Amino acid sequence: MTNLDSSSTPAAQAGMSTIGSMTIGSLDDRPDADFLTLPEVADVLRVPVNTLRWWRQQGTGPRFFKIGRRLVTTVGDLTSWVETQKTGTGPDAA
Repeated sequence: MTNLDSSSTPAAQAGMSTIGSMTIGSLDDRPDADFLTLPEVADVLRVPVNTLRWWRQQGTGPRFFKIGRRLVTTVGDLTSWVETQKTGTGPDAA
């Protein structure tokens, strides 16, 4: 029988929130140059993929670029964007 208690996961024991297959704190362990796909960023930010697409269209979301057909961003770009959102200095700051 499988234990479904979420407090027994390593992320829960470390005090991190689990989101899909990624955790909020897991970006700290990755180099800034690592690529993140659209679904991975959506997991981290807890928003639908289509919201990221809309933000990209409006120029208000994290910086994405194409490698071949795939949209990606870097861990460094995502963390920088999150910091600008926290300080209210982004393009859509009130």
